[in-house]
Amino acid sequence: MAKQNKVSVITLGCSKNTVDSERLMRQLEANNFKLQSDPNDADTIIINTCGFIEAAKEESVNTILNAIAMKNAGKIKKVIVAGCLSERYKEDLQKEIPEVDVFFGTENYEGIIKEIGGELKRELLGERLLTTPSYTAYLKISEGCDNPCSFCAIPLMRGKHKTKSIEELVRETEFLAKNNTKELILIGQDTTDYGKDLYEKRNLAELITRLSEVEGIEWIRLMYVYPSHFPDDLIDVMANNPKVCKYIDIPLQHISDDVLRSMRRGITKRRTVETLNTLRKKIPGVTIRTTFIVGYPNETKEHFDELCDFVKEFKFDRIGVFTYSVEENTPSYLLGDPVPEKEKLRRKNKLMKIQQSISHDKNLSLVGKELRIVVEGREGDYYIARSYRDAPEVDGEVLIPVKKKMLKVGKFYNATVFDCNEYDLFANV
Repeated sequence: MAKQNKVSVITLGCSKNTVDSERLMRQLEANNFKLQSDPNDADTIIINTCGFIEAAKEESVNTILNAIAMKNAGKIKKVIVAGCLSERYKEDLQKEIPEVDVFFGTENYEGIIKEIGGELKRELLGERLLTTPSYTAYLKISEGCDNPCSFCAIPLMRGKHKTKSIEELVRETEFLAKNNTKELILIGQDTTDYGKDLYEKRNLAELITRLSEVEGIEWIRLMYVYPSHFPDDLIDVMANNPKVCKYIDIPLQHISDDVLRSMRRGITKRRTVETLNTLRKKIPGVTIRTTFIVGYPNETKEHFDELCDFVKEFKFDRIGVFTYSVEENTPSYLLGDPVPEKEKLRRKNKLMKIQQSISHDKNLSLVGKELRIVVEGREGDYYIARSYRDAPEVDGEVLIPVKKKMLKVGKFYNATVFDCNEYDLFANV
């Protein structure tokens, strides 16, 4: 195949970007472009950028500059930049990095394909070339966000909330299942808003029910659940549908009423606690993951101490902690960035230290119990697996000692836990 037909797609940022790149790669494949995992083997590099926080923006810019250096050295012919950073800062990027051949925003598959001499295959929309292991795939059920969070630039990059129809998502799931996908991970900027624009009601529960009917799907995992409008019918589906993992990723960001109000989260501490208690009561055995932001401009020592006490009291199964990143053109930008970076990191480390002890106690409580696991690979003397409690990349693992029984990657087994550490379980099949 001619060298000018060789394309490398570099994906930065979150799982939503991963899905966008997978859709683009399917179109490239259908247009007979040869996809190269190594950019050094390509003629054209397409960079799907992230522009969410400062660290992500720096990574995106550095990746663009590296590609430009390759172009200047004659190793590649064309550099195309797309995605969130390009959507948000297109004019600035065009001025600062004019060596880039063309900039596109988010989800502009047709423009990118035309730029390199192909055409959009509309009959293939919804099909993807998976970059995740075939047995697990992300399913992006919506685009954009209507929530007014003061710190967040996502609406600037992704626009207003837009629901994908149930029929469209069922077709995409059927395509994935035919290609050996067993685990669906539902994602969106706010998955609980699903349906409100298209169906005039939030109907995530109906969507999950329909997806669970697709033959071959064994697990459905729910991510990015906004806490202020958790649908009651979704609780029933999670509690009673055996294909739905009893796992919820519900980003709380903080617990102090003062901070929540300034963040424009639309929820109070009291309502947050009520929601969490309802989830634990009505979904026995549920695993709850959350994320917090520390170092927000109006977060005082007292506010942070309140957050620490809350984490100790509620004992989440999983938490992630991020330091506040000031973002221009967001409401919180006007508050400045008064908390020193060193103090932000201290708060992050303290909160994670608290969670480390909680996580160990949670894991100890599972010793002797049986869990359904999916095998992901083998490293040395152990098979690496995940249970329903573990989302890929962000949570712990289940380690299975290698014995005479050969386990297959992508297959589900029942495993009994016999030991643990702070984050991982050890089990036998």
